[in-house]
Amino acid sequence: MEILKYTLPSLVVLLAVWVVLYKMLKEDKERRAFELKKQDRSLTIPIRLRGYERLILMLERIEIEHILLDADLSSMSVVELQQFMLTTIRREADHNLSQQIYVSDEVWAAVVIAKEETLRFVSDCASRMAQGSTALQYAQLMIEAYTLNGETPLQQAKTRLKQEARELY
Repeated sequence: MEILKYTLPSLVVLLAVWVVLYKMLKEDKERRAFELKKQDRSLTIPIRLRGYERLILMLERIEIEHILLDADLSSMSVVELQQFMLTTIRREADHNLSQQIYVSDEVWAAVVIAKEETLRFVSDCASRMAQGSTALQYAQLMIEAYTLNGETPLQQAKTRLKQEARELY
């Protein structure tokens, strides 16, 4: 009985010390994890923003009007202009493939859809051209059809990119 008088209070004190130390260590671990995340976030946000910038730039560069400005319409046939546009779009997209690691899967899917829909649009417009048509007529058809489309997949992808980039702040 005498041993219990000393052992029981000692065990209670030991248990209390253990609980307090456990809670302190747990809180310290959580605080350190939070600080690391905070520091990591301050380093990764600028990198991610550059990824968003590059994807917005890519989407701007594959806009129909932008590509047509770089083409010499007077010296090209419809087929040559079509190939020039398809090659430009694919090259620009391939050059920016690595940017997908900076955006969500949903936004990347919107970017890929925008690229694919633009490629399809260029080919569809070319297939509607009569034999003997000029590259200038083909360009006019694309511009007219593009402006009648309403919000294009390229515009939708840009909107999603901007929304997600704003969420970083």
